[in-house]
Amino acid sequence: MEEKVRQILDEKIRPLLQRDGGDIEFVGLDGKRVQVRLRGACAGCPASQMTLQMGVERLLREEIPEIESVVAVP
Repeated sequence: MEEKVRQILDEKIRPLLQRDGGDIEFVGLDGKRVQVRLRGACAGCPASQMTLQMGVERLLREEIPEIESVVAVP
Protein backbone atom coordinates (compact mmCIF):
# COMPACT_ATOMS: atom_id res chain seq x y z
CA MET A 1 0.00 0.00 0.00
CA GLU A 2 2.88 2.39 0.76
CA GLU A 3 4.19 2.28 -2.81
CA LYS A 4 0.72 3.03 -4.18
CA VAL A 5 0.33 6.00 -1.80
CA ARG A 6 3.73 7.36 -2.87
CA GLN A 7 2.81 6.97 -6.53
CA ILE A 8 -0.49 8.85 -6.15
CA LEU A 9 1.16 11.63 -4.16
CA ASP A 10 3.93 12.01 -6.75
CA GLU A 11 1.83 11.75 -9.89
CA LYS A 12 -1.53 13.28 -8.99
CA ILE A 13 -1.31 15.42 -5.86
CA ARG A 14 2.18 16.96 -5.81
CA PRO A 15 1.84 18.68 -9.22
CA LEU A 16 -1.40 20.37 -8.11
CA LEU A 17 0.15 21.69 -4.91
CA GLN A 18 3.35 22.80 -6.66
CA ARG A 19 1.35 24.98 -9.04
CA ASP A 20 0.34 27.06 -6.01
CA GLY A 21 3.82 27.14 -4.45
CA GLY A 22 3.29 24.24 -2.06
CA ASP A 23 4.44 20.67 -1.79
CA ILE A 24 3.70 17.47 0.10
CA GLU A 25 6.02 14.85 1.56
CA PHE A 26 5.06 11.29 2.44
CA VAL A 27 6.13 10.60 6.03
CA GLY A 28 4.70 7.15 6.65
CA LEU A 29 1.75 4.88 7.28
CA ASP A 30 0.29 4.36 10.72
CA GLY A 31 -2.00 1.43 10.06
CA LYS A 32 -4.49 2.76 7.52
CA ARG A 33 -3.67 6.39 8.29
CA VAL A 34 -1.37 8.25 5.89
CA GLN A 35 1.03 10.73 7.45
CA VAL A 36 2.23 13.61 5.30
CA ARG A 37 4.14 16.85 5.77
CA LEU A 38 2.98 19.97 3.97
CA ARG A 39 5.76 22.21 2.67
CA GLY A 40 6.18 25.56 0.98
CA ALA A 41 3.06 27.70 0.73
CA CYS A 42 0.94 24.82 2.06
CA ALA A 43 2.79 24.71 5.39
CA GLY A 44 1.41 28.02 6.60
CA CYS A 45 -1.79 28.20 4.60
CA PRO A 46 -5.02 28.63 6.57
CA ALA A 47 -6.79 26.33 4.09
CA SER A 48 -4.29 23.48 4.50
CA GLN A 49 -6.68 21.36 6.59
CA MET A 50 -9.31 21.63 3.85
CA THR A 51 -6.67 20.75 1.25
CA LEU A 52 -5.81 17.62 3.25
CA GLN A 53 -9.41 16.49 3.72
CA MET A 54 -11.10 17.54 0.49
CA GLY A 55 -8.12 17.10 -1.79
CA VAL A 56 -5.41 14.73 -0.64
CA GLU A 57 -7.57 12.35 1.41
CA ARG A 58 -10.35 12.24 -1.19
CA LEU A 59 -7.95 11.42 -4.03
CA LEU A 60 -6.12 8.77 -2.02
CA ARG A 61 -9.34 7.11 -0.87
CA GLU A 62 -10.67 7.00 -4.45
CA GLU A 63 -7.62 4.95 -5.45
CA ILE A 64 -7.08 3.07 -2.17
CA PRO A 65 -10.40 2.58 -0.32
CA GLU A 66 -8.60 1.02 2.68
CA ILE A 67 -7.15 4.42 3.63
CA GLU A 68 -9.01 5.75 6.68
CA SER A 69 -7.51 9.23 6.92
CA VAL A 70 -4.68 11.57 6.01
CA VAL A 71 -2.99 13.61 8.73
CA ALA A 72 -0.34 16.30 8.62
CA VAL A 73 2.63 15.83 10.93
CA PRO A 74 5.21 18.49 11.82
